[in-house]
Amino acid sequence: MIEQLLKEMPLLKDYKEFKKINKGFSSDEKYFISLKNSDEKYMIRFFPISQFEDREKEFAILKTIESYSIKAIKAIEIGKIQGHGYIVTTYMDGNDVEEELLVLTEREQYQLGFEAGQELLNLHKIQAPKHIEPWYERKSLKHKNYVEAYLACPIKIDQDEKILQFIDNHMLLMENRPNIFQHDDYHPSNLIAQEGKFKGIIDFGRYDWGDPIHEFLKIGIFTRNISVPFSIGQIKGYFNGEEPSDEFWTLYSLYLAMCVFSTVVWTLKTIPEDMDNMLNKINIFLVDHQYFKNVKPSWYK
Repeated sequence: MIEQLLKEMPLLKDYKEFKKINKGFSSDEKYFISLKNSDEKYMIRFFPISQFEDREKEFAILKTIESYSIKAIKAIEIGKIQGHGYIVTTYMDGNDVEEELLVLTEREQYQLGFEAGQELLNLHKIQAPKHIEPWYERKSLKHKNYVEAYLACPIKIDQDEKILQFIDNHMLLMENRPNIFQHDDYHPSNLIAQEGKFKGIIDFGRYDWGDPIHEFLKIGIFTRNISVPFSIGQIKGYFNGEEPSDEFWTLYSLYLAMCVFSTVVWTLKTIPEDMDNMLNKINIFLVDHQYFKNVKPSWYK
């Protein structure tokens, strides 16, 4: 089917090569495409037609990001074909950063993280549209709903009452926080590098609007398990080489604590077979913070 679809798309009908991409958790059907008589490379994602309105918004966001000269994939075309929706973006050469980190020294890992942090800061220049509700209202309601679902589910986290108390004691810190663009899945698998150099950002399908510090919780869940030097570099790069404030660490810990309950609920609903793995990740960052007795994690040195 893919070959026939490609022949019907004006931009891609003169393709030279295509291959399916199986990486990632997305349910989209993804393909790499190269063209005849051209050095251009693209990625095409097919998705259910029911998602078309949301994907149009994602497409518009990619166009906005491009106008800020941020290192990221570029939106090329969106459309409908044979009962499917599709988005075409540029394809970024290189390896995902998780793979790239395997062959780098600790110093090189730190430097790559520093570059990723600087680019994240650039991404956070994009302000939320005026119709987006304040961050505190949206985030506190989401948290309430996740906690209710967690309390009703069979999975329980050690010392969950202590974690919930920490959250309740710091919820008001979210009031009047900036409302900016969030990639909301900013971790090594969604970043591209080549020969140790940062190339750019991919996979904007989970974007949101809100507090920029919320973006860093993926470090605690995923990135610190892959590379502590990269994690430290990302934080230092974001703050232009300076140490982050106590407010940063408290908000970072608040969002990580909230993530305990949303992760359990989301995993149980979406990928229950991965629950043991996710519980292990939760346990690691709970130990990092001594169940939020400390807001700064033990790995940050």
